[in-house]
Amino acid sequence: MLRFIALFICFTSFTFSLKAQPVLKKNDDRNAYIIPFRLTAYNNIILKAALNDRDTVNLMLHTASSDITLTEEATKKLATIHFTGAVNDVQSWGGGGNSSRYSKGNTLNIAGLHWNNVEIWDDQNSGQESDGKIGLNFFNGQVLDFDFEKLLLTVGPTLPHRLKQYEKLQLVSKGTNLFIKGELGVGKESLGTELLLHSGYGGDILLNDAFVQNNKIDQKIKITSEKKLKDAYGNVLTTQKGLLPVLKLGKLELNNANVGFFTGTVGRQKISVMGGDILKRFRIIIDATRQTVYLKPNRNFKSDYSNI
Repeated sequence: MLRFIALFICFTSFTFSLKAQPVLKKNDDRNAYIIPFRLTAYNNIILKAALNDRDTVNLMLHTASSDITLTEEATKKLATIHFTGAVNDVQSWGGGGNSSRYSKGNTLNIAGLHWNNVEIWDDQNSGQESDGKIGLNFFNGQVLDFDFEKLLLTVGPTLPHRLKQYEKLQLVSKGTNLFIKGELGVGKESLGTELLLHSGYGGDILLNDAFVQNNKIDQKIKITSEKKLKDAYGNVLTTQKGLLPVLKLGKLELNNANVGFFTGTVGRQKISVMGGDILKRFRIIIDATRQTVYLKPNRNFKSDYSNI
């Protein structure tokens, strides 16, 4: 589920380390650095990182988050992370009033890139096979080029030279969140909506409650599964999954993508998201200003999910 942490301000300095490291490759043509990553079975992007030149952790790159968080389980195994303070009113998907500790003055190394004075926060959960999360704010002012075929992230100041084969789409930035415009084909209707690029969500599409209710999505698509839950007051919460007939991203089109949503008077899911199972089907390039994204189908791309 989506989780949002508010009121965190991280003062982090970022420099390119000139020290050669075994996993570091420099692309001289773009003056960029190439970072290997691992894509888990849950569609999480995992970066191997070193904290304070001693502790090694697996961080999930989270396109809808900021800062670094480590799970409580992970911090118990680390020698150099010491928490010196806490914030009590942290907002999450389930509500407010949560508490999170923080540790200041840390260093971070990822494939030869070096950061000083890093604040680290603790959290209860992260993506499978990860010790915590890292947000895109660590790469501010840099072009991000995700190659899900070669499992490489290229970070640098300029865009690649050849972009004619890519679909160029506008990004909408809202704080640390990046949204893309999608067109959902349902029956004879084409419904436009903003979709949050969310690498922390391993599924395809998760729709916000208001959009589902206003457009009666649950009545217009094929439902593949349903689960009923009760809250503390006995209210019934129904979660459903179905097949979205058409998803258009500019001129690119996916058929029968999986879509999830809640029905009833829930109101918790306020943002529609596009998760890792769709993101991995493209070569994705995000410009340095976070105003434009370039998409090109890769070998993971299947235009019709029903054939998978």
